[in-house]
Amino acid sequence: MSGAIKRTTGLTGLTVAKNPHQTLGTLYGKILRTLQKMPESAAYRKHTEAIIKERSDILKSTPSIEEAEKKINCGQIEEVIVQAENELSLARRMITWKPWEPLIKTAPPTQWNWPPAQQVPQR
Repeated sequence: MSGAIKRTTGLTGLTVAKNPHQTLGTLYGKILRTLQKMPESAAYRKHTEAIIKERSDILKSTPSIEEAEKKINCGQIEEVIVQAENELSLARRMITWKPWEPLIKTAPPTQWNWPPAQQVPQR
């Protein structure tokens, strides 16, 4: 696709990004600033920060969109933009939810058992 301009993503409802480097750079910056508001020990912050920094470095070092898509390996660049928008939305919600804080009360001992005991079929 050297020199060719991408006309369509081939995905219904997903238009071609006009300036994906700038769009992703802006989104990644917003995500990183949002993550800074979380404790450094928060697992979500640590793992998301690592992924976003890796992808940001790929974008900075790769002028070709096609090459960046291959290195990121998460679909077309337009899909990566949607993923970044969703991650920013989630990160902002995590600030409100504060999942790193201790539980208000102790969880029941069978909370994570599936299926629940009362729904186990009798033989």
